[in-house]
Amino acid sequence: MNHHIEVCIDNLESLHQAIQGGATRIELCSSLTLGGLTPSFGFMKKAAQISTVPVYAMIRPRQGDFLYDQDDIDAMLLDIEAAAEAGLQGIVFGVLNADGTINIALAQQIMDRANLYGLGATFHRAIDQCSNYREAIEQIATLGCERILTSGLAENVEQGIDVLAEMVRLADGRVSIMAGAGLTDSNVVQIVTKTGVREVHLSGKSTRRSHMALADSKAKMGANDVDDFTIPVTCADKIQKVVKALSSQR
Repeated sequence: MNHHIEVCIDNLESLHQAIQGGATRIELCSSLTLGGLTPSFGFMKKAAQISTVPVYAMIRPRQGDFLYDQDDIDAMLLDIEAAAEAGLQGIVFGVLNADGTINIALAQQIMDRANLYGLGATFHRAIDQCSNYREAIEQIATLGCERILTSGLAENVEQGIDVLAEMVRLADGRVSIMAGAGLTDSNVVQIVTKTGVREVHLSGKSTRRSHMALADSKAKMGANDVDDFTIPVTCADKIQKVVKALSSQR
């Protein structure tokens, strides 16, 4: 295949579904509804045992913005060590300054630790909140990241298609531009054709009902608008459709 298809997941059931669907890389997260947070060590370890494709762990210690202090970074460095110990192949991260520029000093700490353990690195959609994405691409390439995950600064990849194309030109092969956010089998051919990206990212999300016999408890484990008996899972068929759509692109 000429394109990489990365699937983001936050449970082991979805890992099986993503691989079955034809994912060529996994982004391992917790809490995808929050944009993805750092997975637990047990989750990382088991994913490494199961997966037949590379697994990259999200290194994001909390929800919200990407403005971190040194305590946050110290925790992230420990999580990188955990990812390496678990047997994963890489990490996914992003760190910004208050003015929307990349915090190079903190990013270098992250990259140094990843390099120490031989882990690859993706700079995630923090770039979509950067004040100057052109400058950010240069800095990320210099840091030595393998790829940048981006929607082209837009709500979804279709709206960001022109910026994505420019990003590919600016990157010039030094760092891969991976398109993600709202990517499906219905738009993936348009995205890769018009932008030149060779890597795409999606969740292929769906849900299933709980297998609990008693599935009508009034007690809530979190927010009142969240149904504890609806389980979010990756749909293998959605991934397969993206794979099939891309198979015609050489």
